[in-house]
Amino acid sequence: MQALLAPIQDFLQCETPDEWIVRATEPKQLPALLIDHCNCELKAAQTAMFLIRKYAIDKASGGLLLSWAKPYEEFVYNKQRSITEFLARDVKKNELLGELTPKSGVDYSADLIAKMVRLIKEEFHHFEQVLEIMQARNIPYQNLTAGRYAKGMMKQVRTHEPATLIDKLIVGAFIEARSCERFAKLAPYLDDGLQKFYISLLRSEARHYQDYLTLAQAIAAEDISQRVAHFAQIEAQLICAPDNEFKFHSGCPV
Repeated sequence: MQALLAPIQDFLQCETPDEWIVRATEPKQLPALLIDHCNCELKAAQTAMFLIRKYAIDKASGGLLLSWAKPYEEFVYNKQRSITEFLARDVKKNELLGELTPKSGVDYSADLIAKMVRLIKEEFHHFEQVLEIMQARNIPYQNLTAGRYAKGMMKQVRTHEPATLIDKLIVGAFIEARSCERFAKLAPYLDDGLQKFYISLLRSEARHYQDYLTLAQAIAAEDISQRVAHFAQIEAQLICAPDNEFKFHSGCPV
């Protein structure tokens, strides 16, 4: 675990404040923690899908991605949702049914598709795993509004291409890296089942942040280290600043 965490700790400018760990490990906070974690897994998949559809594939392939996401989005946006029915659906529930066609003339299309499709599949799987844990603990799923963390990061994204795409990829790297760091921080304080689950997530989350960074550098014509340093500073400020909300990526609890 430490081998996975060492580069992430170097990448992030700060550790999660102890105050957040104390709040997160209060028994009464477990429903909020799991519900927001579940939402975060779906948002990560949706973000990756948006990047593929906007930058890397043709319109017909976009339809394949939307079909892949449809069961997940129908579940979260349907107030009459049933976790049992959702988890019991067809065995092909987590598969992309078809080949995506890269946009012509876009050099990075194939690499972005390969990395993001793998990420989406894993995030959908993690979403279902968290749902299973919630179901076992009688915690109902809820839709949540976006927190201060992601909004604060996205405000820093430049508004011209390819800078917009590069910045969004860097933001994705920080979100995945922070998730990984928090899984590791939380694990020792959780019950055996949750501890094993959070530790199991470390490997894929660690690779996700590296994939985002690799893509950002491959697409950029110049070194991205200054942009990474900029977002590292913003991310650390959001993590350490007082925060009235409690979420998986929230700041220091007030």
